[in-house]
Amino acid sequence: MHKEQAHKEPRQETPPQKEQVELRQVAPDILITSVLNPSMRVFDIEMRTGYGTSYNSYAVIGSQKTALIDACHASFARDWLEKIDAALGGMPPDYLVMNHTEPDHSGAVSALLERWPQIPIIVSAPGAMNLKHITNREDLNLQMIKTTSHLDLGDISLHFILAPFLHWPDTMFTWLPERKVLFSGDFLGAHFCEPRLFDTQVLYRRDYIHEMESYFNSIMGPFKSYVLQGLDKLADINANFICPSHGPIVTKGCELENSLVRYRQWATPRPAQPTRIALFYCSAYGNTARLAEHIVQGVTEILPAAHISSHNLVLNEPGDLHEALNNSDALLIGSPTINRDALPVVWNLLAEIDAINIVKRPVALFGTYGWSGEAVPHLAARLQNLRARVFEPQLRVRFVPRATDLEAAKGFGRNFARQTFLPQEGDV
Repeated sequence: MHKEQAHKEPRQETPPQKEQVELRQVAPDILITSVLNPSMRVFDIEMRTGYGTSYNSYAVIGSQKTALIDACHASFARDWLEKIDAALGGMPPDYLVMNHTEPDHSGAVSALLERWPQIPIIVSAPGAMNLKHITNREDLNLQMIKTTSHLDLGDISLHFILAPFLHWPDTMFTWLPERKVLFSGDFLGAHFCEPRLFDTQVLYRRDYIHEMESYFNSIMGPFKSYVLQGLDKLADINANFICPSHGPIVTKGCELENSLVRYRQWATPRPAQPTRIALFYCSAYGNTARLAEHIVQGVTEILPAAHISSHNLVLNEPGDLHEALNNSDALLIGSPTINRDALPVVWNLLAEIDAINIVKRPVALFGTYGWSGEAVPHLAARLQNLRARVFEPQLRVRFVPRATDLEAAKGFGRNFARQTFLPQEGDV
């Protein structure tokens, strides 16, 4: 087993900053076309990519037929097609297999179909529906797979494993048993663009593993139960290589076994722990902060063993609070009203919410105001649209809290804790 490389100093290597498409050999009958995008720093608008990314597409060449596995982003379609021509000697592929139809993998399909409009496309049923809308074509030659579907290429074959919600409903794996290679789509991928093919060649191993975990948290984290199901489906597959759609190829004896273990650890529900409550607030003149302090006191009276973390949004970037926001059992969010709305730092925090796992999550809202007090109801409306369980009534105090208001804030915290976590005791 390869050891992780020591990494104490900042990276010294400056990767090439210009995007490029490379064609390289994975195995005698498997080629990879990698779109290297080392300068990318934000992926899909909101995901930070400090080490760039790659878009990986694979050509599998059998003795009788050939198959492409996934495409790439539309921006690189022309260069990608040139590499496909080189890989297949100018001949059209016999099949296009789409493990996942998100546009960073399917955007170049339209360009492929302009040349070969009737190429058979192997895809899951949800993927077929997606491709019709992504390409805006009604003449697609779609072949939808079933659980036991496979494709004969002559001396080698492709077997398909449905893996929904890893991380879209369309996802599937493609298994090449004769070469012990699994094409896994986004599963086990990473936004990590060192210009090297295999994980055995990666220089900054700890950075790579860190980016794999970050990728898991952002992409797979909302679907942890499906991650465990996907791992179970791979239990009987003894792969030598796992070829993801982003990042290096994962190899047996290097990071393959480790990555499967990490995925299971990251996806396994936490053992019973003290209740975790995260409080987020901003405060222009300290008034909302005083409410927050007394709300915490009230919660603690009912739940003395609870772990309550308090975060001043003026001092913290919302993106840095992602773990507390999305992995707490309940949330407390406070904002003053300025210009008839909540503050931008609060809206930025809500933009970091995992819209899948927030469903039915208890949330209590509070704040101070001077004139009209719209911040709290605006936040409540947004969270109700996300299907969170918004605690009623919300707490609003005009200008500077009096002693009675602060005592009401404690009561607000007590009631929230009691009704959320001890409903059998009734309300007070």
